[in-house]
Amino acid sequence: MISHSRLNAYRIMWLFVFFDLPTNTKRERKSAAAFRKKLLKDGFSMMQYSVYIRHCASRQSAAVHIERVKKMLPPAGQVSIVQITDKQFGQIINYWGKASKPLPPQPRQLELF
Repeated sequence: MISHSRLNAYRIMWLFVFFDLPTNTKRERKSAAAFRKKLLKDGFSMMQYSVYIRHCASRQSAAVHIERVKKMLPPAGQVSIVQITDKQFGQIINYWGKASKPLPPQPRQLELF
């Protein structure tokens, strides 16, 4: 018998990558730009200039992407990775100036049986 676990707000994960990279020299700027491009190539989206997010269908998927980020770390600077559940992500309140804006819609899930 095959057991199917439904996706829910506590199993779906969001990854946040926060970074502060040096950009004083041409080499450092190139390294920082390459890191951002690699994040985008791996499916991350820019939430703020040094904050990138990625939707993951499970903790296992999140672990794979965390390992990918570890492999692409630049030689200098600080990088932090945080994972939260979809339920927690849904409770984020964003402000642009004094106006509150809703979060972007959740990516559509593809479920194979």
